[in-house]
Amino acid sequence: MKKFTKLTSAVVPLNIENIDTDQIIPARFLKATTREGFGENLFRDWRYENDNSLKADFVLNNPTYSGKILVAGKNFGCGSSREHAAWAIQDAGFDVVISSFFADIFKGNALNNGLLPIQVSEDFLAQIFNAVEIDAKSALEVDLENQTVMILATGAKEDFEINPYKKSCLINGYDDIDFILAQKDLIEAFEKS
Repeated sequence: MKKFTKLTSAVVPLNIENIDTDQIIPARFLKATTREGFGENLFRDWRYENDNSLKADFVLNNPTYSGKILVAGKNFGCGSSREHAAWAIQDAGFDVVISSFFADIFKGNALNNGLLPIQVSEDFLAQIFNAVEIDAKSALEVDLENQTVMILATGAKEDFEINPYKKSCLINGYDDIDFILAQKDLIEAFEKS
């Protein structure tokens, strides 16, 4: 996984609540077991017409919005457990997803795959959507080490929580196996004692 410490980026606003994993990546696209290639089918049924042409009114198809941060409504990632949802979001170019609530399984899958899910208050989420409505290029600064998100246009800032182990893994670019391998000297010393 790549290391993550700080990110400043414009956002893609998806102001829809209760987005489930089948909307994120429909089950019919879960045939691969590697992480690549899922991004083109992210929100497939919302992004494409039946003839595979793009739906002009869907936010991911709007060139006005870009960035490495997806901002979504409350209750993101609910529904069935599928690691492919995190893969699809990452493969589409996102490093962070912000919402006022995440389903636990999605949150775990995201963290395990190097995608940072940040849960903010409903008020702060509304401030983000408002800033983007005023200026589509409005940017956020995500600081993982200090666990803060800041709206650059207004200076509004909010802290977020993250499991200390997962925070360490993201900062160091470790998955669970990399973390264990990084402890090799300590493990060997313990075995000798």
